[in-house]
Order: sequence, then C-alpha cells, then structure tokens
Amino acid sequence: MAEHRGFSFSTVFFFFFFFFFFAVVSAIASAAEEPYGFLQSEKLVKKPVREKLSHLRFYWHDVVSGPDPTAVPVAQATNASASGFGTVVIIDDPMTVGPELSSRLVGRAQGFYALAAKEEAALLMAMNLAFVEGKYNGSTIAVLGRNAVFSGVREMPVVGGSGLFRLARGYAQARTYSFDTRTGDAVVEYNVFVMHY
Repeated sequence: MAEHRGFSFSTVFFFFFFFFFFAVVSAIASAAEEPYGFLQSEKLVKKPVREKLSHLRFYWHDVVSGPDPTAVPVAQATNASASGFGTVVIIDDPMTVGPELSSRLVGRAQGFYALAAKEEAALLMAMNLAFVEGKYNGSTIAVLGRNAVFSGVREMPVVGGSGLFRLARGYAQARTYSFDTRTGDAVVEYNVFVMHY
C-alpha cells in the first residue's frame, strides 16, 4: 500500500502567505500608477536646486479717505473701544517703487486687516502681495501676522506664495513712512525677504 503524503501546514501557510503578499503588492503598485487617483506622488527633487533669497522693497499706500479709498471697513464691534478692537478692513492697497502714490506701481496688497488688540493699536494682517511688474507679474507673496502699528519696525511672517514665489518663506518688515492724522491715510515702507526656488 502506497503512502500518501499530503501538504504540511507550513507548506500551505507559505503558499497562502506568498499569494496574499503578491496580491497586496500588485494592488498597491496598480493604485500608484492610477493616472487619475486621489494621491499622485513623484520625486520632488530630481537634482539639487538652490534656493534664492529675494529682497523686495516697496511702499504700501493705505487710503481710507476720499472718493476712491483702497481700505474699506466692513465690520465693527458694537462696544467701541479706544483701540478700535473688532474692526475689520478689506484692502486693495497699491504698492509703488517710491513713497509717492504717483510713483511706478509694482503690485497691490489685497486682503484684510483686523484690529485685534484691546489695549493697543495692533492689527492681524492677512494679505497677498500681488505683483504686476516685470518678471514677477502674476506672482504673489502671502503675509500673515501681527502688526503693532506704533512700533518703529514691525515684522510679519511670509507664509507662502505663487508663481515665481511658489513655496516661499521669509518675513516682511514694515516701517511707517507717513501717517495723516486728519484723514487716516498711511504710507508704509515694506522690506520683504523671501526664500524661494
């Protein structure tokens, strides 16, 4: 009588594990190759790319008076405070090469600022510096931070950008050039230091 040898448990387990492992790897590989999948990964750095440091200097014109203001209050707190706490202002402020509003336009600061401190004049600034001049035309730098307006120099973080400033990081320094106490109009010198590719 011939002895019949069956498959041992370890042999069956090995074949099952091998089949399962192959199926999982194949599924992952085909999902990664899916051209319209949710997640598409690719190697971000194919060769070493040097970051550049750009220094941009311009004047920001916040015009709240007259028939064509560039800064318009859209919300105000019901309990008025001396600091203006709770006021939100939408801006589309011109950025120029020189301190005169008539000097060459290089872009516009678009966004808002909110008076965010009860005891002092301090703003939450959230704005895109949208450039319209030269090679930077169409590129933006995003600034988000605190602006204590009566400090000599205020520093705010650069949190991103687009176009030539894609993946930007850095900081913006603001210095008041002039402030008209009668109208509320202000001219601020900005020096923006940005690391980008």
